[in-house]
Amino acid sequence: MNVEMLQVADAVAREKSVERELVLEAMEQALKTAARRTYAGKNVEAEIDRTTGEIRLCHVRTVVEEVEEEENDLTLEQGKELDAEAELGAEFRTSLPPITLGRIEAQTAKQVINQKIREAERDRVIAEYEPRVGELITGIVKRVERGNVYVDLGRGEAVMYREDLLPRETFRQGDRVRAYLREVRNQSKGPLVFVSRSDAGMVLRLFEQEVPEVQEGTVAIQAISRDPGSRSKIAVISTDPSVDPVGACVGMRGARVQAVVNELHGEKIDIIEWTEDPAAFVVNALAPAEIERVLVDEASNTIEVAVSEENLAIAIGRRGQNVRLASELSGWNIELMSSGEEKERRSEEVAKARLIFQEGLDVDEDFAAVLVGEGFYSMDELAYCAVEDISGIEGLDEEVAQELQNRARNTLLDAALKQGKDEGEAHISLLDLTGMTREVAEQLAAREMSSVDALADAAIDEIEDIDGLSREQAEALIIAAREASGWFD
Repeated sequence: MNVEMLQVADAVAREKSVERELVLEAMEQALKTAARRTYAGKNVEAEIDRTTGEIRLCHVRTVVEEVEEEENDLTLEQGKELDAEAELGAEFRTSLPPITLGRIEAQTAKQVINQKIREAERDRVIAEYEPRVGELITGIVKRVERGNVYVDLGRGEAVMYREDLLPRETFRQGDRVRAYLREVRNQSKGPLVFVSRSDAGMVLRLFEQEVPEVQEGTVAIQAISRDPGSRSKIAVISTDPSVDPVGACVGMRGARVQAVVNELHGEKIDIIEWTEDPAAFVVNALAPAEIERVLVDEASNTIEVAVSEENLAIAIGRRGQNVRLASELSGWNIELMSSGEEKERRSEEVAKARLIFQEGLDVDEDFAAVLVGEGFYSMDELAYCAVEDISGIEGLDEEVAQELQNRARNTLLDAALKQGKDEGEAHISLLDLTGMTREVAEQLAAREMSSVDALADAAIDEIEDIDGLSREQAEALIIAAREASGWFD
């Protein structure tokens, strides 16, 4: 029986891929749990001899300062009777007769052993696969249930959900599969290893395997956007000027990229050279469409792209795929339009800007057209640019430039003050406050304090650095604004 105990431990260790010592510890815990039913109240320990398989049970009593459990605790005097050198904390073990496992005890022992082994398996799977998240992993399809593929990894099992498969991709039991290790999740029912063939990381790792320059770091993949099973776009850059990053990824006669395409069942791969210039990068990302005009709006993170009518469909791609992938790859919102639409929009913007300048600056149409021609499209651009940007226009000197800026700022201030009164925030404007000057009001409006209520909500340190305003004056203006807003009514 004792030898059989060791044989069982060896068999379980091999089957579950866990350490033999861990199985024996689980058996000892199970025996200890079962023995508590026989020796109720006693602190029992169980030990299995690692060589002979002999089972030993013992009652453990501890020397304590104050006895709480008479059956398991000893006073210091009692301990010294057993051992003259006994001290607090010393333990004494007394052998107990072996127990007979009944049906209930055997079932309990089995549950304890199974629980310990499950915990060990869980720790082993997490320890083995968690550090490998982000790698390619190969396994054998174990079963397919409801479109989900369960993969035998050798020392664990992974699941690949239906959405992690490529479209129209099917697997059968026994098929060999290579996938991207996406996540290891520790759950109460056990660890789950998630793999994917649709993740963008799959494309990255395949290129690392096929392109030595990527492995070495000479060529870096900066970004990937992917429509699984259909098309991927990757942006690459070289750290060595002598190495062509696109050519390195394509390979001789396209051998390297073709190996990736074959693994992904014909998924098209667009390889684009990455550049810091967003306009140039977006033009490359929208290939093979030919781009006629690009306008970058950093404030809204948008790039407007104009193409000819015959290139519009190519730039958009099937179901918008090309422009969507280019947008994901670049990180910019791409607005596509035909050349005709772009010209019409520009004409509307120019006409609107001319009208704004004519009305706001009190200038004629020709003068407004000159400002628009120099790249000014809004009153804000004109009001807060450097004076040299205006005086540099042919026919204008610094005095005229300063006058134009003053008119632009006054127009913006009047509009801001009017907006505050239209919203009903106060019955008076900033300029009606005692001690307020137009220069100070203009600077307040630039800080989005164009109404009396907005100034009333401000703190002194928010406005005391305004030119021409002392701390005492700032405090007085805020108090006046609060009085006008009815704070003290």
